[in-house]
Amino acid sequence: MLRSYFADMHIHIGKDIFDKPVKITASKSLTITNILKESSRNKGINLIGVIDCQSPAVQLELQQLIEKGEAYELGDGGIRFEEVTLLLGSEIEVYDENCQGPIHVLCFLPGLKEMALFSEWLVSKMKNITLSSQRYYGSAKELQYKVKELSGIFIPAHVFTPYKSLYGKGVHQSLTEVFDGDLIDGIELGLSSDTLMADQISELHAYTYVTNSDAHSLAKIGREYQEILMEEPSFKEFNYALHNIDGRKIVRNYGMNPQLGKYHRTVCDNCSAYMNPASTECEQCKSHKVVKGVADRIEELADNQQLLNNRPPYLYQVPLEYLPKLGPKTFKKLLDSFQTEMNIIHHVPYESLVKVVPEPIARSIMQMREGKLSIIAGGGGKYGSVSSS
Repeated sequence: MLRSYFADMHIHIGKDIFDKPVKITASKSLTITNILKESSRNKGINLIGVIDCQSPAVQLELQQLIEKGEAYELGDGGIRFEEVTLLLGSEIEVYDENCQGPIHVLCFLPGLKEMALFSEWLVSKMKNITLSSQRYYGSAKELQYKVKELSGIFIPAHVFTPYKSLYGKGVHQSLTEVFDGDLIDGIELGLSSDTLMADQISELHAYTYVTNSDAHSLAKIGREYQEILMEEPSFKEFNYALHNIDGRKIVRNYGMNPQLGKYHRTVCDNCSAYMNPASTECEQCKSHKVVKGVADRIEELADNQQLLNNRPPYLYQVPLEYLPKLGPKTFKKLLDSFQTEMNIIHHVPYESLVKVVPEPIARSIMQMREGKLSIIAGGGGKYGSVSSS
């Protein structure tokens, strides 16, 4: 029987079991154990992808959880911990002779055995596999072939961000300049784009879109996510959903309005002033350092103006922490009363919310649920902001 599950497939690890850094820019509280607990107990996320599992120390911590009886591997792939299933992933930076610039990709493997084999292979192609998002020395297609040899899933990450992404700087015009399109299982949109924007590029019509948090802290888990129709949260079922097999599919993408993303508009990299995308010099400070916004880059690549009819709806949401005047104490009251963020965001009625939090906050939650929050656009590495109308 198919059911709906929430999934966030791009979560980083801040430090490993030996207190060593994994993603240097991520919070130290982002251990694999803390991620599992936060996702299961507070977020209400059913399926997560942790994309630093190529690190042997991360694999060791997972093995210890299994040995203590706190987690177990599923026959269909993934590791179950309480109410959440973890898929083992790795974010890798590709920059071969065909790339215009570096590209980040997500590689998911069924279990610890396959991930250990992947790590062993990466040792000769990466300077330090203990760290996140490291440069891979080899061709993009060779990496795809290895992932498929290990029965894995291959997804280009945050494909429009100006830095280290497929369309940001990775290719001139087409993904086929670098990748074998038949070996791509999905496309991660990233925080500054949505389905309508991405579907302006016709070569993406063949792929399922995923929306993920790229979390660098526990609070950011579930910043973007999707609702997936599956029999259960597992590697095999997620793979089926990406390819719409036997009714499995993504039924809704939940993401921030693209204007909230850090790179939505073209700005000056020196003073952060908004710029005309055709300009080469900032009118404010005369700098020639320009960060092209996602919307402007997509306009350059666009060759199609119609949204595909079979796309799931893309619903604008923000994390609860983005809401005006919702501080840590009020947030805790909400969780104490309604268990998980997913429950608060999707299910708790207004009448119940106002019994726990002030009316303006309850109203903001309802406005968020209905996509009616006012937006101030972000750009140049600075997030946008929201306000209740």
